[in-house]
Amino acid sequence: RAEGPSRVHEFCAPGLYLGCQTSTMIYVCPSAAGKMPLIRGRGSTVPFLFLRKEGLSKCGRCKQAFYCNVECQKEDWPMHKLECSPMVVFGENWNPSETVRLTARILVKQPQKPHPERTPSEKLLTVKEFESHLDKLDNEKKDLIQSDISALHHFYSKHLEFPDHKNLVALFAQVNCNGFTIEDEELSHLGSAIFPDVALMNHSCCPNVIVTYKGTLAEVRAVQEIGPGDEVFTSYIDLLYPTEDRNDRLRDSYFFTCECQECTTKDKDKAKVKIRKLNDPPKAEAIRDMVRYARNVIEEFRRAKHYKPPNELLEICELSQEKMSSVFEDSNVYMLHMMYQAMGVCLYIQDWEGALRYGQKIIKPYSKHYPLYSLNVASMWLKLGRLYMGLENRAAGEKALRKAMAIMEVAHGKDHPYISEIKQEIESH
Repeated sequence: RAEGPSRVHEFCAPGLYLGCQTSTMIYVCPSAAGKMPLIRGRGSTVPFLFLRKEGLSKCGRCKQAFYCNVECQKEDWPMHKLECSPMVVFGENWNPSETVRLTARILVKQPQKPHPERTPSEKLLTVKEFESHLDKLDNEKKDLIQSDISALHHFYSKHLEFPDHKNLVALFAQVNCNGFTIEDEELSHLGSAIFPDVALMNHSCCPNVIVTYKGTLAEVRAVQEIGPGDEVFTSYIDLLYPTEDRNDRLRDSYFFTCECQECTTKDKDKAKVKIRKLNDPPKAEAIRDMVRYARNVIEEFRRAKHYKPPNELLEICELSQEKMSSVFEDSNVYMLHMMYQAMGVCLYIQDWEGALRYGQKIIKPYSKHYPLYSLNVASMWLKLGRLYMGLENRAAGEKALRKAMAIMEVAHGKDHPYISEIKQEIESH
């Protein structure tokens, strides 16, 4: 995300020049700013720490911020005071986007000085050095930034010192291009943050490291053998999809086309868009039409999630799968996408058997399409394990949870709290 060959050698850790083995942690970076908008999961999550704990206390004024103790609350006050009073004043009309809230926190932590001091997360790269790609923004992206700037002024004008408009535009563009999404062990969304030093890494569709989170720390671990002098690559996007789709996403969000080995050879594309074997095979035009339909229905569902009830969302999933199955195999990634969405709806409405059926269809092709140590595969095994356990199938549940744990011990490290939680789940059943 930061351009220029001079950046390549900077992202390193002591001993990395010797190469490193799989699961080696090669870098740790604290967040420069972060915001978690929701309370989720088994127990609640402390927004300030991105940690899940039981028995949290609410802020006495706004009733919307949660803390584990008084010390935790005091430490977060410089950030929370930005929002505490406005939350009370605006009430139900308090609705800044996650990007706006994150940017407000960056402005607090990045004083408007000519040469501000580097924060602990900026040892190699400062927020001001982030690439913004301002010259590549289309009108829609520019309009969204203007809307975010208006919201920033509307909700935070009493508590923030704003830079001039030009610098605000640049900052929002930088956040959009360099922000990280924080997710839990099941890949449910927790919030957003920026980790400047981690943003130095370039993208590859065959990454040799993975970024996971422990509280407010981003941890970078090797998921392949990395030789002396090899560049460290992470992935910016979901790697499930075929080359054309991945590069469409990269161009839209990060303004480049990937030229990694997988994008050059396209070796996995045939399996990812597998066509059903029929006595009368579909013609090339029919396949292209179905791919176009699949992309459109994926976008339709993404928008529908914001306003349609669960039963209608499930209907979209089922009808689209029925139509695509006339051409696509069940292992086709477009089929898998809609199965995954259907599984999500089933989990939301607590149809555990329905969610399990979809998960059982998804896991095998997921394991084939994704890289070896994929969090997407781990999270699917984890969901399956918990569903099996909840439905009193202990043997299948333990097997699935252990498969999830085997991936997560490499990606997250054996000492991560998620690993301890999974072990406790196995022991408690």
